[in-house]
Order: sequence, then C-alpha cells, then structure tokens
Amino acid sequence: MRVILLLAGLLMLAANDATAADIKVLTAGAYKQVILALQPDFEKQTGNRLIVDNGTTGQLVKRIEGGEAFDVVVAPPKTIDELSQKGKVAAGSRVLLARVGIGVVVKEGAPKPDITTVEAFKKALLSAKSVAYIDPASGGSSGIYLAGLFEKLGIANDLKPKAKLINGGYVAEHIAKGEAEIGIHQISEIVPVRGVILVGPLPDQIQNYTVYAAGLGANAQAKDAAAALIKTLSGPAAAPILKSRGMAPAS
Repeated sequence: MRVILLLAGLLMLAANDATAADIKVLTAGAYKQVILALQPDFEKQTGNRLIVDNGTTGQLVKRIEGGEAFDVVVAPPKTIDELSQKGKVAAGSRVLLARVGIGVVVKEGAPKPDITTVEAFKKALLSAKSVAYIDPASGGSSGIYLAGLFEKLGIANDLKPKAKLINGGYVAEHIAKGEAEIGIHQISEIVPVRGVILVGPLPDQIQNYTVYAAGLGANAQAKDAAAALIKTLSGPAAAPILKSRGMAPAS
C-alpha cells in the first residue's frame, strides 16, 4: 500500500510539473511592488512561476513593439488599448487594476516642506537646492505629467538648473543617497524605499492619478496561467496589498 501511495504521489508531482508554467510579466514600475507581494501565494497555489520585469511605460512599449515576448503587461489603460490595436495584446483582455497619485519625498531626518497648498508646493520646489523626478523623455507617466505641471505653474525655467532627471527606477532611492533634496514620484514607488519620508501627496488641485490595467499577450505562451494571474491581480487578495503600497483599486 505504501508503495502504491508513493507512486501516486510521484505521479501527481510529475503532473503538476508538466502543467506548471513560467509567466513573463512586464510591468510599469509603480505596480511592480504589488506583483512581487502577491507572487509567493500565487506561485504556491498554482505551481506557476512569475518572471517579473519592469520599466517606464515608454520603455515597455518600445520593448514590446521590438518583438519581446511576454504573457502579461501592466500599464495605463490607454497603452494597453494601443498595444491591442497593434496586435500585441489580446483583444478584450484589458482589466483595470489600480490607481496611484503623486507624492513628495525627502531624506529621513530632513525637514518636511509644506506642500499643503499649490502655492506652498511651488515655494518648496523653488526653495530646494535640487529636485528629482522621472525624466519625461524616458516615457514615465509621472515625469511627463510633472513637466507639464511645472510649465502650467510658471516654474519650469526656474527648476531646470536644479532638476535631477531619473531614467526609470525609484526616485526615492536617489533622495536616500543624498543626490537631491526633494523628490517627486508616484506614492507607490516612494513607500518601499528605506531612508526616506513621504511628505504627502500633491495638493488635490494639481494631483494626477495614474491608472494601471493588465493585458494578456496576444502571443502568450501560457495563456490560461496568465489569465489566472490577471484574475488574481484584480481580485480581493490584491486590495490590502494595494493599500499598503500607497495605491487604491481602480474602480
């Protein structure tokens, strides 16, 4: 009997190994932390393995249009729709996941500037010796928005000499290293970084929320497994993870 049970167990393990899949996920940087937090339970429950890679939205688009293979992509809804129109994302597969606002960060122990009003925010930036944010040219959504905001506020020319433009990654890491006095980035990309303090979100009048959605690769090698991942990312298990990362459900 023991031999029979052992053989049955080995057969089950072999079957699980045969059906397990590697799921390649390309995600915009702000959502990466959510996927990484959900990864252990998802892999344990499904037997599938996630291969997570990130970049700015612009960088991901270039990679996908260049022919890079993927199973799931997480990016703003407009980007998912455009990739779908180009045949890179399966039609009708887009699912809204979350939204996140922009915040201000300083190094731990540094004075926290007043950013409670638009005028206070302007004064804080103009008073700072250096200001770090994502380089708009890299295709990062926060950097593109901030470039336009600075123009609208009439401080773009004043900030140019002291701007530290970051080509992807966490702006807050550069603040922690002392490379800039103030950083501005999506809140979910500030919260995970050690050695910094989130001052707070931008004032409501100038806040900008980036919405993220998931899309299934048109040529995904593991379509069923990838679809299961998207369901997990948009399901109830994701809600507490989103909150802890400074994000909120999209709807």
